[in-house]
Amino acid sequence: MKMSILIWLVVFCGALLPVSSTGTGINSQLRRRPPHILLNFGDSNSDTGGLLAGTGLPIGLPHGITFFHRGTGRLGDGRLIIDFFCEHLNLSYLSPYLDSLAPNFSGGVNFAVGGATTLPEFVPFVLDVQVRQLIRFRERSLELLSSSSGHKGLIDEAGFFNAVYTIDIGQNDLLLALYSSNLTYAPVAQKIPSFLQEIKLAIEAIYDSGGRKFWVHNTGPLGCAAKELALHPHDRKDLDRIGCLRVHNQAAKAFNRGLRRLCEYVRSVLEDAIVVYVDVYAVKYRLFAKYEEYGFKEPFMACCGSGGPPNNYNGKATCGQPGYSICSNVSESIIWDGVHFTEAANRLVSTSILSGHHSTPRLKLEQLF
Repeated sequence: MKMSILIWLVVFCGALLPVSSTGTGINSQLRRRPPHILLNFGDSNSDTGGLLAGTGLPIGLPHGITFFHRGTGRLGDGRLIIDFFCEHLNLSYLSPYLDSLAPNFSGGVNFAVGGATTLPEFVPFVLDVQVRQLIRFRERSLELLSSSSGHKGLIDEAGFFNAVYTIDIGQNDLLLALYSSNLTYAPVAQKIPSFLQEIKLAIEAIYDSGGRKFWVHNTGPLGCAAKELALHPHDRKDLDRIGCLRVHNQAAKAFNRGLRRLCEYVRSVLEDAIVVYVDVYAVKYRLFAKYEEYGFKEPFMACCGSGGPPNNYNGKATCGQPGYSICSNVSESIIWDGVHFTEAANRLVSTSILSGHHSTPRLKLEQLF
């Protein structure tokens, strides 16, 4: 058990089945236009406090130092991509599903938890569990709304039907597979279909519970993270043209190709569903490749960490642990703690995503409502 928890902490700090087309009944009442609602599933890239609420692990300052000025459970100095989505849609920031103290679920729910994977590994809040939490949340919300107590601020049936279900997961599965294969590509490639199968099953389950609109992110360039570059000895032949670990990005691109095909397949068989595939990899890779154009410096160095150049990452003194320090200008860094992006980078990534230029089909997020 201790080893399982240790591996989980290391990761987060860092044959297809046919899809059912049966789904719940649709009527004009469900099609009415309610307020924008986001229901999010994923890992630390979009966790707004689920890991903190679910495990009690202290995720405080310096995380949150730039915007919130306190620890919120987010792994980063400020806002995440999902936070910028909420601002764009005039929503409150998403409360974690697991937050028991005054959550606000009127504009959506965040089921994402740091360290989450698609397959059960060492993490309790895998994608399947997050989807089952959604189903429980939906059933309980509708039950309370139908009672005579007059509950307010809950999502009704039309809200669940018209909500956008955002999914951003897979990074931790790929990293665990890379670690277990000693950074060998072939064994990782063999596991990718099983990761994709879990995402397909999640979409199917959400569809069968009434969801119709899916916004699916692919995974980013894992080999560009300061933590990965620091942990794995390498020479120039192990790096791609801009200095990222080649095998990591090769695995990420293989996963992304499969995820794109999966979205095409699900889109073709799910009646009246909208499934948007978002190429986050292209957006993030461009930040590293053209970092000077965006005002960044030292793209492969963590802002918050220890050890100095070239990556400022030391697993024994990571961001927030004794011995760490913070760079003088966080807005000039892409990577915050060796793994997660800074608010400045997240802002640029979210702006590119919200433009719709990296979506297939070519839709903007607000057009799904």
